[in-house]
Amino acid sequence: MQMFLISDNIDTYTGMRLAGVEGVVVHTHDELKDALQKAISNKEVGIILLTEKFGREFPEIIDDVKLHHKTPLIIEIPDRHGTGRKPDFITSYVNEAIGLKL
Repeated sequence: MQMFLISDNIDTYTGMRLAGVEGVVVHTHDELKDALQKAISNKEVGIILLTEKFGREFPEIIDDVKLHHKTPLIIEIPDRHGTGRKPDFITSYVNEAIGLKL
């Protein structure tokens, strides 16, 4: 299985290329949809890495793919500006997922 990066900036793309991860740089809604469809149709891709900006700007696209496709796994990663998540995002994610306060 391979990883595939869909990034909104060249710096993240370059860093991941140095680590051996193929990918593309996109900026618009339509470019993101096209890149996701190409990555999903490639059966060698097991993980799609997306910069967090796409999760904030186009959540409907990301959620649609997560709901309707078992594979590949979609992971949102921070870009060169750092993460936009709260410090306790993992705890709140687990609380929301299982309905219990930890």
